[in-house]
Amino acid sequence: MLNFLKKLFSSAPPPNYNAMIQEGAIILDVRTPREFQSGHIKGSKNIPVEQVKSKLQEIKKWNKPIITVCRSGNRSGVAKSILLSGGVETVNGGPWNVLQQQIQS
Repeated sequence: MLNFLKKLFSSAPPPNYNAMIQEGAIILDVRTPREFQSGHIKGSKNIPVEQVKSKLQEIKKWNKPIITVCRSGNRSGVAKSILLSGGVETVNGGPWNVLQQQIQS
């Protein structure tokens, strides 16, 4: 229980997304294709969260760390869990537009 509370209230710094991208990380937008077409981070890939598990082997072949994004951070959190359980190094980047601002500044 103590480890759970430590993780919950951890003050660990957020990942350095710019450094991750410079080192080859791929931004995976897990929104629907329609949402993706309405706006997305340049260079990101779109696989809806419902398809992440079935495309796991394809994603593993990229052999790159993954930064998941969506509209609010919920779907990207689900995708992160799926990818981590499949052995893919993954972080949840949260809302795509917030991450876009972070990596542009």
